[in-house]
This record gives sequence, structure tokens and C-alpha cells, in this order.
Amino acid sequence: MIDRRFRLQEHGTSFRQEAMAGAVSFFTVVYIVAVNAAILADAGVPFEAGVIATVLTAVTGCLLVGFWANSPIVLVPGMGINALFSYTLVHGMGLTWQEALAAVLISGIMVTVVSFTPLSRLIAASIPESLKHAITAGIGLFLTFIGLQKGGIVVPSESTLVAFGNLAHAKPLLTMATFAVTLVLFVRNVRGNLLIGIAAGTLLAALFGGTKLGETGGFGFSAADYASVFGAMSFAKATTAVFWIAVFSLVLVILFESVGLIHGQLQMANRPEKFKRSLQASAMSVIASGLFGSSPTVSAVESAAGIASGGRTGLTAVTTGVLFAASLLFLPVIKLIPDSAIAPVLILIGGLMIQNVRNIPFDDMTEWFPAYLIIAFIPLTSSIVDGMAFGFLAYPLLKIAAGKWREVGMAAYVIAALFLANFVLHAL
Repeated sequence: MIDRRFRLQEHGTSFRQEAMAGAVSFFTVVYIVAVNAAILADAGVPFEAGVIATVLTAVTGCLLVGFWANSPIVLVPGMGINALFSYTLVHGMGLTWQEALAAVLISGIMVTVVSFTPLSRLIAASIPESLKHAITAGIGLFLTFIGLQKGGIVVPSESTLVAFGNLAHAKPLLTMATFAVTLVLFVRNVRGNLLIGIAAGTLLAALFGGTKLGETGGFGFSAADYASVFGAMSFAKATTAVFWIAVFSLVLVILFESVGLIHGQLQMANRPEKFKRSLQASAMSVIASGLFGSSPTVSAVESAAGIASGGRTGLTAVTTGVLFAASLLFLPVIKLIPDSAIAPVLILIGGLMIQNVRNIPFDDMTEWFPAYLIIAFIPLTSSIVDGMAFGFLAYPLLKIAAGKWREVGMAAYVIAALFLANFVLHAL
């Protein structure tokens, strides 16, 4: 029955392979539970309630994309857009977190409407191929940078912003040792290589003091706390300009970040035909985010880890969703997995994604230079949507300057105008 539902044979995969890939995706992205709850707490959402909201949102997103799109993509509250929720919408624009949740709900409805109309295909088709490949490569570099930071190999520096980590500390050494093990397993095509790498990294950290297996800590939550968050949207400011500016900002980020991420990940899985339904599932899960009390979901960058582990169908996403549901019971144990065990997986996947640069036409500056801006700006701004914006603004500008303005479709000009409007609105 499972084989028929997810068409495993047709995709050249198996239950074991999909379950393993789902577990890899889960262990590389489970950090979002605590991190997202902490960022939501900065907006005023109780931390314990934020944990439950994050888990429920992730479970819903993964089940939606798994059953509706039969896609291995994992939908969780996104890093970056959660900061937009707490620090821009709430602290910057003066919305309460309840009003910000209402903006999330409306933006989710709007993106869902777009995803079920020909507009979604028009938007996807209007993105030049060179920029699509650049988005994938830029996300790969971003993922690599996140991995280097998590592993202590790159650290903050007052003089140079970032610097090489201190090898006198255990963390970067454990990261590099785990990376070596993971790399060997991957090159030798060992089944479950990334999951084995995470397990090996956790064991190494336990042996050399990077984590303590006996100290699981504790975590408790109150149903009463969560009851105050579920369905707590407030439309008190729905008639104000600031509310609709917030909605516009969310729609722009959700739509284009989702288009970029989903396209790149499905290209990696060699399943581009799943794009439309995957985008629809992603949009519908944003509606669930508003209802459950979380910042919006996006396709997790770490979905690439599950895809690299052989995930090809929705069973990968469903497995990740089930594990998220169980995480509330085992959160103290999951928190034992150290960053030094997760970082090598992110670095390796980033390397796989950067290969897309070979598809960029480097003999045409009007194509490769906007692509270069995206590749550089995504990791350097720590924002996928801001990095995309620079490339989408440069593309029509260079085409016009070179007398090739006819090569740019009207939709691409509209997209560039939307990105420019977003910059202007955030500068006001």
C-alpha cells in the first residue's frame, strides 16, 4: 500500500531508503524547534507554546508536501522569515504578535491563491535559467557557511567579521573529524551515509567531551500556555497601511524564497515535475502557521540533506513529519546531538549544490553577472530573498544596457519592481 501511495518503485527507491532520508532531514533540521521558539519568544510568544507551535507547524507542513506533492521536501518555520516576523513586523512596525500572526494567515491565503493559478507557473517560467542555477548555488554556499559556523570552524571576528576557529578547542576538531568520516562514507556510497555520519559525530563528541550523554536536561510544557497561542490572530489593525505593508513583505519573501528553494531542491532530486504541487503544499502550510501560532514555513534548506541521502518521494517528508511529532517526547535526547555532528552534513550538501554554477553561461555578462550577485549576496547577507533581489534587479538593468531588453519578459520586469518596492518599504 505504501509502495502504491508514494510510487516507490517508479521513483527507483525503497521504504528503507526513504525512511533513512527522512531521518537525515529531521536530524539536520530539528534545531529549528528550539531556535524558532526562541525567536518567537522575542516577539512575545511564550517559549513553551512556541515549541509546540513550531512542532505542529512542521508536522503539518511535512505531511502536506508528502501526501499532496509526493515530494521529499521538508517544510518548517523558516530561518530569516522568523526574524522578519519578530524583529521587523513586531518590533519594527509595531504590530503585536497576534496581529503579526493575522498577517501570516492572510499572506498564506494570498500565496495559496497564486499557487493554484497559472500565476505560479508564470512566475517560475519568468525566472531566467541562469538565475535559477545561481539561487541553488547561492543556497549551497549559505548552507556551507551555516555549517562552518555551527561547527566552530568559522567564528565571529571584530576586525574581519569572520575568522578561522581556534583549533585548541574541541568543537572545530570534532567537526573536522566527523566531516572526514562523513566524506569517506559518502564517497564510498555507503547506505545511510549521512545518518551514520551524524551518529558517528555524536559518539565522537561523547568520547571527547563535546557532549555528555548522561545530561539530557529537561523540558516541560503547559497545554494552557499553548491554548493562548492557537488561533490567536488579531485583525485589529487590518484597516491600517502598516498591516498591509507587513502582508506585502511576507508574500514577497514567502513566494520568491519558496520558488527558489523548491526549484533548486527538485532539480537536485531530478523531479522538476513536482514543482507546482510542492509550491501549493508550501503555501497551504503558511496558512497553518498562522493558525498554530508560528512564523511562516518555507522549504527547509536542509531538505537537500534528505535528497542527497536518496529521498525521492513524499515518504521522506512524511517520515520527517512523524519524527517531528515524536520530538516533543524526546526533545531532551535530540538536544544531545552536537553541532559538530550536524555541521559536516550541511557543508557537504552545500558542496553538492554549488555544482550548479557549471550551467551558468559565463560567456554572456548579462547572464553571469546577475547570477554572481545572487551567489555572493545570499550567504553574505544571510538572506535568500535579499540575495535574490540583487540578481533580479541587475538582470533587466544589464539587459537594457546591452541593448537586449527584448530578452527580458514582462513578468521579470514586474518581479524586479516588486523587489525594489520591498527595499523602499523597508527603508521607510
